Amino acid sequence: MPPEPGSTFTDLALPDHNGRPRTLSGLVEGDPAVLHTFRGPWCPKEQRFFDRLLALQDEMEVAYSRMISLSVDPPEVTSALRAALGARWTFLCDPERVALERLDLRETTDTTHDPYVPAVFVLAPDLTIHARYDGYWYWGRPTVDELVRDLRAVTREIRADWAAPVPSREA
Repeated sequence: MPPEPGSTFTDLALPDHNGRPRTLSGLVEGDPAVLHTFRGPWCPKEQRFFDRLLALQDEMEVAYSRMISLSVDPPEVTSALRAALGARWTFLCDPERVALERLDLRETTDTTHDPYVPAVFVLAPDLTIHARYDGYWYWGRPTVDELVRDLRAVTREIRADWAAPVPSREA
């Protein structure tokens, strides 16, 4: 069964777009995160969704949040896609489909590419799933506003002083 809100996402250990071994917990580094599983660069729906993620990239960096994308493509393909997009976040690679099997996120209708089902997970720093979006149908994918709302909620939960009122300067 695929990961659901309230459960803990598996701490994946996979190579990144440079072929370096990485863990999901190491990438999250104590901050809210968006994890995006995708079919591949050949999918027009993925290409359009990457536009949404790119629109959020600058805000994610200044908001102490992480973005991670995951596919079955090998590092050389993912690295080329990342460069072509102008993305600065980490892409994880699962060409052996080890995590794909463990996460139960196989796209069963595409037997040619055998990719991930497009999904988006908003994660707390401890990898608890705050929200899950099923992107098999394009409209199931989150908008930038929905991601911001979810990231704001996670941030409020983990940074209790973030929502505290500012003391008055009146004497």
